[in-house]
Amino acid sequence: MRAIVQDVYGSADVLKLRDIGRPSIGEEEVLVRVRAAGVDPGVWHLMTGEPYLVRAMGFGLRKPKVAVRGRDVAGVVEAAGGRVTGFGPGDEVYGTCQSGSFAEYAAASQNRLAAKPANISFEQAAVVPISGVTALQGVRDCGRVQRGQQVMVIGAAGGVGSFAVQIAKAFGARVTGVCSPSKAGLVRSLGADDVIDYTRDEIDCHGGRYDVVIDTAGNRPLSLLRRAMAPHGTLVLVGGEHGGGRVLGGFDRQLRAPLVSMFTGQRLRGLVAKEGAGDLEALTRLIESGAVTPVIDRTYALADAPDAIRYLAGGHAVGKVVITV
Repeated sequence: MRAIVQDVYGSADVLKLRDIGRPSIGEEEVLVRVRAAGVDPGVWHLMTGEPYLVRAMGFGLRKPKVAVRGRDVAGVVEAAGGRVTGFGPGDEVYGTCQSGSFAEYAAASQNRLAAKPANISFEQAAVVPISGVTALQGVRDCGRVQRGQQVMVIGAAGGVGSFAVQIAKAFGARVTGVCSPSKAGLVRSLGADDVIDYTRDEIDCHGGRYDVVIDTAGNRPLSLLRRAMAPHGTLVLVGGEHGGGRVLGGFDRQLRAPLVSMFTGQRLRGLVAKEGAGDLEALTRLIESGAVTPVIDRTYALADAPDAIRYLAGGHAVGKVVITV
């Protein structure tokens, strides 16, 4: 099968299109014929091996443990292991895989897959698992968003942010999105009640009124974020794409946040999303109800996966980037 692989850490130049063998599957795994694969910031981290914290988390100290890039996947079940009970050949599924999704076939645990929502394409489904689950857990679990609350989403036009705006609205919140002026129309179309143009105003321009602030942009100091929050508000830090150096990257804020929380009435939390079928099924219900629609910026062919990652790393993507196989 064809796949995008890498032997060493580095820039997108280290990625190569090669013919390799199909991945084998275990008793509780399925082999998915990949139709589309999502591109998320984690792909860039695993490609570059930066920040170095990523390597220490078990992804390979000197070179990637998994040579094929990509984790988000949508496709059709080709074969199922002997203990798989929920899926069989021909089923349309989406989720995350462990063997790499930038390939014609991928192996995935049945516990990290769900039936593909019936009302969206494979391309749309492929961009949901990582970013959608992260947004869901940020809004529901970490942020504990309730009906009538004031919620701010920073990076509202991005991969996680575009989902967070829609999910927070589905939970009954009044949502303010923070984005550039060129993306304001999209953010409003996702359901945002207000938009802050960060090129003109800072996030605390309305004072400390937000019950929940979900920061997906990763570069504002905690002190500034706290000034936009209500006295007993909650801050949810998603990812760490900017700042902090090559060792911790932007994740240093997530490490400091719980310490700051000890000395204030505000809750500051870093989010590390947990993947599972249950949250995918919750997202399926939101998607099929029309409350959430995946936003796709650009689509690339498998051979052009390096260009897809370069584009995403540029920081200008609106919604998600997807690879078709």
